[in-house]
Amino acid sequence: MSHLPLPRATRRSASILGLLLAAFATGATAQDKPKDWDGVIAAAKKEGRVVVYSAYVSPDTHQAINRAFEKKYGIKVDILMARGTELRERVRTEQAAGRYIADVWHTAISNIESGPKDQQFTQPHGGLPNIANLKPDFAKRANDSYAPIFTINYGFLVNTRLVKEGEEPKSWADLLDPKWKGKILSDDPRASGGGRVMFHMTTDKFGKEFHEKLSQQGLVFSRDYQEAIRRVARGEFAIYIPLILSQYEQLKGLPVRYVIPKEGVTYGSYGAPLLKNAPNPNAARLMADFYLSDEAQLVYAKTSHGITVKQLSEKLSPEAEALANVTPLVDEDFTRINPMFDLAKSIYK
Repeated sequence: MSHLPLPRATRRSASILGLLLAAFATGATAQDKPKDWDGVIAAAKKEGRVVVYSAYVSPDTHQAINRAFEKKYGIKVDILMARGTELRERVRTEQAAGRYIADVWHTAISNIESGPKDQQFTQPHGGLPNIANLKPDFAKRANDSYAPIFTINYGFLVNTRLVKEGEEPKSWADLLDPKWKGKILSDDPRASGGGRVMFHMTTDKFGKEFHEKLSQQGLVFSRDYQEAIRRVARGEFAIYIPLILSQYEQLKGLPVRYVIPKEGVTYGSYGAPLLKNAPNPNAARLMADFYLSDEAQLVYAKTSHGITVKQLSEKLSPEAEALANVTPLVDEDFTRINPMFDLAKSIYK
């Protein structure tokens, strides 16, 4: 497994040229995909590599999943991780120039669905066997381009020195208690990120009145996840919302604990569609399917992410099981992202 660097806009890197030459050498196109899955595997092994562009900057999960894929199929994985907006622009630029480098776009489904209609970069996957393993709620959201492969789940973070055990907010409604006024740090709902997701989903669930009341609690906003959780651990605030639950591992030993709100968590799901004119289309299909395999889903489950499959062959610890299968607050809705930004800005001035 290797990592692809971001090339400078003014020149073509040697790695890009190498990938392009490899693509031309194989002569592979989306139309060459075998119909039977054994044929897909054989063709993927012949291609010998797959290039993944991921908007999820999570070296631990990627390294484990890519190692497992390479061990199982003998296919080399090259991966580039970057922020979602940067990666979308890179894909747009490459495809506009006819430089087809990446095979799989590992990104938030909101990023896939909310882009301009003239910037649709994906192609049909042609069928993935492991889609049959999806939970019903995720199966209904799978389509011919992608399937949900995991979720980033959000809860609350509380400082245990400032909040006695049993007195922490256990529900979204509890955040409105006057005792928390001036004590809540929040990811900014007026910008892309966990705050935006939280605002959208809680508004869908509880109505805008919830946020009109929450805005009276004197929330302080942050746009830096890492700094925000450290500020709560230091005792600057009693509560942080919404906590990326997979971040909690790095906080163990500090005076904090997480809370899963009883009504359900806010979350963002990820998919792994094939990019148009993927140089390695069969390896791309195999990789997209592998994200739904037991091997990959276990990596997500053991790192406190939500999984999208019905069950795993390996038994999880009670805590990992609970975090992997938390209750979602509402279904995702990608049709009103901009109006929700406008609403958030009108409430949180």
